[in-house]
Amino acid sequence: MRGGGMSGEDEDERGFFAERPARTPSRTEAQSIPHYAGHRQRLRERFLKGGADSLADYELLELLLFRSIPRADTKPVAKALIARFGSFAEVLGAPIHLLTETKGVGSSVAFEIKLAATAAERMLKSSIRGRQVLSSWGSVLDYCRTAMAFEPREQFRILFLDKKNALIADEVQQTGTVDHTPVYPREVVRRALELSATAIILVHNHPSGDPTPSRADIEMTKTIIDSAKPLGISVHDHIIIGKSGHASLKGLQLI
Repeated sequence: MRGGGMSGEDEDERGFFAERPARTPSRTEAQSIPHYAGHRQRLRERFLKGGADSLADYELLELLLFRSIPRADTKPVAKALIARFGSFAEVLGAPIHLLTETKGVGSSVAFEIKLAATAAERMLKSSIRGRQVLSSWGSVLDYCRTAMAFEPREQFRILFLDKKNALIADEVQQTGTVDHTPVYPREVVRRALELSATAIILVHNHPSGDPTPSRADIEMTKTIIDSAKPLGISVHDHIIIGKSGHASLKGLQLI
């Protein structure tokens, strides 16, 4: 080991890691910094300190758009999307072809939005898989709403449960029009038998937004119950999902 003075290499290293006083940008450099750069940093800091509740819907959407719109102001695009679809959740639930009708939204932006929506859905689905569904009812409703509330067409989904009421599978059996989905009770029962399910929960959405069950919804549910019961399969509930909430046929004492 050598004592005494500091080598040139050590001086270079000390100089590299030493704090340097901040340099004031020149007037030309300041003019070249885009106005949205500071805004982006402020939004990030607000999110990190206060979470999502500290941001308006359009601001949360701005943060999401930073990756796909790296060199432009995302605020006008975010506000246009909220104005077009109504809320942050409805933007995420919108189909790609409608998203790209908004000015400033191309295929890459629409892709990032749908990726975020899919990630949220996958996270909520993971929270109920393998758990006793009836004891995690709030999580089930959150998942179903995320997956279906903003779909433009009706979907008929089935949650298949084992004898402990744990989720075996979650499948969309049919997709219909804006106000109707064909449902075949025999197919519902056949699939339950294939999966060795002992109970099922029926779920479908109303794209109109109103989750009030129709007469057809009630009659179809009763037909499935009558078909499944002789085979030892219980229908725990039929949930109808709307943009503004949900309706439970069991909770309404309709089944």
